[in-house]
Amino acid sequence: MTENRVHRTRGSRRARRALPAAITALAALALAACTGLPTSGAVQASDVKVSAAPDIDVLAEGPEPGASADAIVGRFLLAQGSGFADNFGVAREYLAGDARSAWKPLAGVVVAGDVHVGAAAHGEVAVDVSVLGRVDASGNYAEAAPDAHETVTFGMVQDSNDEWRISTAPDGLVLLNDVFQRQFRQAAVYFLSADKTYLVPDTRWFPAKNLQTSVMDALLAGPSPWLQDAVTTAVPAGLQLKPESVTTAEGAAQVSLGPSPAIAKDDRPLLLAQIDASLAVLPGVFSVHVDANGVPLDGAQTLKGGPIAAGISKPLTFLSGGRLVELDGVTVSPVRDVGSLEGLGASDPATGADGTRVMLSHGRSLVTVPTASEAAQVLYASGPLVAPSVDRFGWAWTSNGTDVVAARAGAAPVTIRADWLAGRTVRSLRVAADGARVAIVSHGADGVRVDVAGVTRDDHGVPRQLGVPTRAGTTLTDATQVTWVDEATLGVLGQSDGSTSPYVNLVPVAGPTTVLPQIADVVDLAGGPSLVVATKDGTLRRFVTPTWVQVDGVTGASDPSYPG
Repeated sequence: MTENRVHRTRGSRRARRALPAAITALAALALAACTGLPTSGAVQASDVKVSAAPDIDVLAEGPEPGASADAIVGRFLLAQGSGFADNFGVAREYLAGDARSAWKPLAGVVVAGDVHVGAAAHGEVAVDVSVLGRVDASGNYAEAAPDAHETVTFGMVQDSNDEWRISTAPDGLVLLNDVFQRQFRQAAVYFLSADKTYLVPDTRWFPAKNLQTSVMDALLAGPSPWLQDAVTTAVPAGLQLKPESVTTAEGAAQVSLGPSPAIAKDDRPLLLAQIDASLAVLPGVFSVHVDANGVPLDGAQTLKGGPIAAGISKPLTFLSGGRLVELDGVTVSPVRDVGSLEGLGASDPATGADGTRVMLSHGRSLVTVPTASEAAQVLYASGPLVAPSVDRFGWAWTSNGTDVVAARAGAAPVTIRADWLAGRTVRSLRVAADGARVAIVSHGADGVRVDVAGVTRDDHGVPRQLGVPTRAGTTLTDATQVTWVDEATLGVLGQSDGSTSPYVNLVPVAGPTTVLPQIADVVDLAGGPSLVVATKDGTLRRFVTPTWVQVDGVTGASDPSYPG
């Protein structure tokens, strides 16, 4: 039970009741329903269809008479987790005076692993929180560092009946992780790449209650600060929800916008594409209908990327026996029109969406992959280089550890400005399929970081600058490689506290890190339609939940990669 995980060092025994009346009533109803089931006789066929059980809101309990100050705080924290059902009405009963109206529960969330409520002292109750993550008012999730703790202090007063109440409470919620996962949902808010051809996700966390409205509000408000210079939007200034909610009936989400003059006709197809992509994959939504002042809007533009791109099949490329080969399904075959790699010291092949192929030569030069008619061409050479990544504009990204560089045939290499990497050593990088974001593993005086930054390009698609990044995978104490598993999740080869060898970790751009089962002697990983690793003995393994499965028919494999 959730309540058993909110601890107090001292307080009323009555305040430790673990079973709210609502749960007791639900249990009684379930038992009553069972009494109508037959217990004997032949088995009968039925056409009754069983659907998924709806979410159940467990109502919070109000203050208990005579409860101690620390018990009031403990029960107030419990009431926060059930507050979405009644707009935090019961939770406010624990507050005194102006605090009842001043407290802003949706100002943010501290996601807690554990909570310890201390004894009251000097008119205050201090709560020690082991912090797993924090979500701001806009839904941006920041994973906390290992063993992060925070002390939250509540001011206490006694009312005219000598009952303890909270006089000062910090804005926002403190929720145990299992409560947070039940009450909040991760959702992608889609904006446009600078050239308006690609959907770019901005992953947020919103209350599950009225999720569609929260997503639309975020879309109208614009992208997160770290992403805003890399994307654009077809949402015009002044556009609002009218009424201020998205309604859903029988799987159809109805979005009403106004004022209609704000919606330019030329931008309407792009605006509808953003709305469709952001809402259509939410739970319970099967179609999206948009109107402006009652006039239906249709004709969404078809863009690349977005949720429908996740299942697109792409061949895995790797080196084997001195050749560049690809795995398409279960078939391994040489990549067509690739010349001899002899003498190149070939490693780390990378492929672009436009067919551009590059690799490293002796680990120190970025070169084009030779064809049957053309030798390898040096694009950039500068000491040891990290494995390249080719963006959708045909630019191959790499780093000599200090500079982030992009190069392509027929153009001079470009050093991409990234002020936040000063004093850090780049270990790995990977550009997202949308070309608007890049994931970078770097090491500095503060240790290893995994960051995702927006990419600013000029009008010709040339990458020029990286914006201030958002940090991911904060729980990792070491990391060597990064790849994109999907549009919102990274695969990172790294370690966390207590581990002595590297693991593959699933690291959301915004969310908690998940450690996958360990594989012995893993040296490389590739992310795409599936997550694949190469081991020292030349085998490939594919992650098929919940374990790693060896890819049959593959030997001597190294440096696997999907396009990108």
